Amino acid sequence: MSEPDKHPSAPPTTDGHEQPQAAPATQPVALRSSKIQDYHLTRLAIVYIRQSTPQQIMDHRESRERQYALADHAAALGWRKDRILVIDEDQGQSGKNADTRAGFQRLLAEVNMGHVGLILGLEMNHLARSNKDWHHLLERCTIFSTLLADQDGVYDPRDSNDRLLLGLKGTMSEFELVTMRHRLQGGRRNKAERAELFISVPFGYLKLPAGEVVLDPDEQVRAVVTLIFDKFAELGSLSKVFRYLIRNDIRLGMRVRTGPRYGQVEWRRATTSALWLLFHHPIYAGAYVYGRTAMDPKRISVRTGRPVASFLPMEQWQVLKRDALPAYITWERYLANLLRLKENCMGKQTKGTARPGAALLTGLVVCGACGRRLRTAYHHTNIAHYYCTRHRLELTEPDCPSLKAAVVDNVVAEAVLRALAPAGLEASMQAIADIQKERARLDRHWQQQLERACYEAQRAERQFHAVEPENRLVARTLEQRWEEALRQQQQVQEDYDRLLQNQARELTDQDCAKILALANDLPALWQSSQTTPADRKEIVRCLVERVVVAVRRDSEVVGVTICWRGGSTSAHQAVRPVKGFAQLEGLDQLLERVVELRREGRSSVQIAAKLNEEGYRTPRRRRPFSKDIVRQLLSRRGLSGERSDAEQLGPQEWWLADLASELGMSSAKLREWVLHGWLHARQTPVAGLWIVWVDRDEMKRLRKLVARSAPGVISHPAELTTPKKRRTK
Repeated sequence: MSEPDKHPSAPPTTDGHEQPQAAPATQPVALRSSKIQDYHLTRLAIVYIRQSTPQQIMDHRESRERQYALADHAAALGWRKDRILVIDEDQGQSGKNADTRAGFQRLLAEVNMGHVGLILGLEMNHLARSNKDWHHLLERCTIFSTLLADQDGVYDPRDSNDRLLLGLKGTMSEFELVTMRHRLQGGRRNKAERAELFISVPFGYLKLPAGEVVLDPDEQVRAVVTLIFDKFAELGSLSKVFRYLIRNDIRLGMRVRTGPRYGQVEWRRATTSALWLLFHHPIYAGAYVYGRTAMDPKRISVRTGRPVASFLPMEQWQVLKRDALPAYITWERYLANLLRLKENCMGKQTKGTARPGAALLTGLVVCGACGRRLRTAYHHTNIAHYYCTRHRLELTEPDCPSLKAAVVDNVVAEAVLRALAPAGLEASMQAIADIQKERARLDRHWQQQLERACYEAQRAERQFHAVEPENRLVARTLEQRWEEALRQQQQVQEDYDRLLQNQARELTDQDCAKILALANDLPALWQSSQTTPADRKEIVRCLVERVVVAVRRDSEVVGVTICWRGGSTSAHQAVRPVKGFAQLEGLDQLLERVVELRREGRSSVQIAAKLNEEGYRTPRRRRPFSKDIVRQLLSRRGLSGERSDAEQLGPQEWWLADLASELGMSSAKLREWVLHGWLHARQTPVAGLWIVWVDRDEMKRLRKLVARSAPGVISHPAELTTPKKRRTK
């Protein structure tokens, strides 16, 4: 048997059947390549058309026409017109990735189904700019006997020489893309080094046709940007600035970048993302920056399916030129804003923003044992505790005790008020000035809004009067615009009037006098119901850097070290509630005092009152001393009751409980007999315990009385209820 040809005339299909023979070509055989077999002509000839960008589609028309002309070339190679398929779905798509090219995916699908005999492209780089996609296509063409052709010839991927040549073309295509990218990036970098490369500018700036960047000529746009930076310096939080803008209906003036209204100012509602970009963009500090972001291939956008850009740290920026552009703030203020935003995020090294919780020192308290920042937990509505999380992170036994927040908060609050006392008058004067300044700022913003609305209405009126009255087709439209502008003007005027009505009235001389009076009573202002926990925290953070607390399990005394801003420190002590008397540092002194009071003949109630008067505190602190607590302390020294004192009993005397046990009756019943006068008894002077005198005769009488005491028996003989006369010394 002879060896089969390298290119059989009719290779079997994937299902094992031979393909039908092609119809005779209408073109002369001389135009056909020897690599084109009859079975190729029975399949499709696909012309793949692609240009990388919309700009190339508009400007490079010759390239597009040459690609469409490949359909005629396929006909010249022997394919019928109805067997030629043109795929141009990837116009305006880059060839560096096949995932987003629907036309290329369609081409692969046709090849995998064995429908394609020839793929034509003007150049191989039009098919793919990636070796991964290119060699994947070659593998599928090899399996399904598909040829490739460009303006230089026809190639068979199954032929080793053709495959080598196709591989080189794919490598050159990918390298050409890399070379072009490097050339473009080098040009961009060179222009950026001169601070002349601007893709776009944020709101508050305007890029002129000549390429120069200037502050936005609209006065109100600039005023809003300045207002945002001023309010951040005042409030210290991005979220608070955002709520301020929404509450006062202050919008951001942004230039339209696309569409028929390109370049016009459009007032949009403020968003936290827009404010975040404003505080992080260095252009507002007059700095030109290039290379602030980089594409992260590990982060893929859910919406677009492409890698998203991530912001790089400042030391990795490619170009940074300070004082190159007009600025709203200084570079130092820009860095301070970034630092404040970082500190507003609660973390290991940052204290976070002032939150509305009752705990005063959230984010400021540091454990004196391990140095970690203490967390805040609320066990009830307003009962806060500071606790350390080291044992959770290191999986160890909890060594750092938790602490009730009010214990430390009160100490720090007193220290802060003492520090603020000399500056109270100055602070009150500044408060008056801030109120007046804020009122003037809002009024100026709304005056600008009214001025803009008035201009739009007058402009619409001028346009209406400029048209010929007979041209009603245009006049009606301009009349509607005029009416809409008038409605907008009226709406702005009503909003402004409503603001003035809801706004607090202007400060009178009496109001200023009240504010100045509060400067002399800072504790009252601190405890006022109108002073929120967040306000108190902001005041503390202005003066205090951190608070170090040293808590011991065997003591109720807490060491408090306040680290003030500026570097100075002050040491204080606080007393915390503990679980039991064993944790009290002055327990021995307390017990000695209780024993001393007992020896003076005082009762438990009297001892408790004396301890409360002398300033002694129980472990829980919120509970004063009571008779039960005093008895617990006496039991620690063996003095829990007077029954332990044998000297209390005289000759033939019994404790009431002991006598009741001896007679086989209840103590309550025997106490009732004592109250009726049927026994000789007395009470101890301190605890009031009953001591009963009973000799041998009295014991016999009581036993008889017990025997007659049955349920229902009310009366007893007089000889059984009359006690024997007791001899006295």
